[in-house]
Amino acid sequence: MSRPFSRLPEPLAFIRHFTPNWFAMTMGTGVLALVLAHLPWHLPGLVMLAEGLWFFAVGLFVLFSLLFLLRLALFRDTLWPMLLHPVQSMFLGAIPMGMAVLIKGLLLFGVPRWGEGVYTLAHALWWLDAVLALLGALLVPYLMFTRQHHALEKLTAVWLLPIVAPEVAASAAGALAPHLSAANAQQLLAAGFVLWGMSLSLAFSLITLVLLRLALHKLPDTDFAATSWLPLGPLATGCLGLLSMGQAAPLAFAGTPLSGAAELARDLGLVGGLALWGAGLWWLVIATLFTRHYIRDNMPFNLGWWGFTFPLGVFALATFELQALTGLAFFSFAGVVLALQLLGVWCLVFSRTLAGVWHGELFQAPCLGGPGSPAVGVLSERVG
Repeated sequence: MSRPFSRLPEPLAFIRHFTPNWFAMTMGTGVLALVLAHLPWHLPGLVMLAEGLWFFAVGLFVLFSLLFLLRLALFRDTLWPMLLHPVQSMFLGAIPMGMAVLIKGLLLFGVPRWGEGVYTLAHALWWLDAVLALLGALLVPYLMFTRQHHALEKLTAVWLLPIVAPEVAASAAGALAPHLSAANAQQLLAAGFVLWGMSLSLAFSLITLVLLRLALHKLPDTDFAATSWLPLGPLATGCLGLLSMGQAAPLAFAGTPLSGAAELARDLGLVGGLALWGAGLWWLVIATLFTRHYIRDNMPFNLGWWGFTFPLGVFALATFELQALTGLAFFSFAGVVLALQLLGVWCLVFSRTLAGVWHGELFQAPCLGGPGSPAVGVLSERVG
């Protein structure tokens, strides 16, 4: 094995070249922890494994946040190239999405360890996450419309990342609301439904454009293989958010003038969740076929491969939630299959990431050098 960091492009590259793409690793690891905790099996050590993965994801989020802040503090000249990059800027949405996954893990793993005071912490963190998600969903599209350069033939599903973050926050609101006071739960759910509607409506618009791009210009090159899975994310998260917020609404709004609407939200949430799950199933099959095509083309590894994990994990969580609400064995079987697939994909991507970290080749920000980067006058679309 060669010495570590032998391929770093420059000293301190792990800070200067640190990109928001790394937060996708937090998303994939955190969602795997949640999926393992929802498996119907009661195997020895399974809960400990899930909890350990969640703690690992928390550690990654803290480390990545520190590296990102150091980049902004020590290398301020790299901020605008990052924001103007047509791909790298999209991954700013991974920061609040990773945080939302950790908040859901805090509810699942933190309460048994530290008591119900965790709910207060989770509540405060959720509002911070919602602000970050909303900021990214506004800032990045604004830059797309005013400063960045895009073309239909270059469009990929990575455009979804900044606008899906509010939807992920909404699904966390549904999980948190039952553990808060009625007043706080009502505020949380109202904000959650607004974020859900904002995000899903834009996501459907972008998915339509992605389908048009695929029909006219076919698949993107192998560097963007994982982006074919990204449309599954908003469909699965939309399903999960609608189910969880719908189930939490009747209790939160009981005895208020909105109690009837809350009951309706629960019932329509189940119907809407099933519909979104069906749409996600279609995209799951299509993305699998796309991936088989890419494998034949020997797709190179990059940090974008973490895009294989989170959509699959959220779809598994939505499947388990449907099983709990409908009692249908089919969803239990499908959820287990998805969980096993997620575990295999995570192990593969994690091992390749470790190798890339050891050599240092992953610490190369696309916006800071090389052909097609803003540093030489032209924006590149290569990830990681």
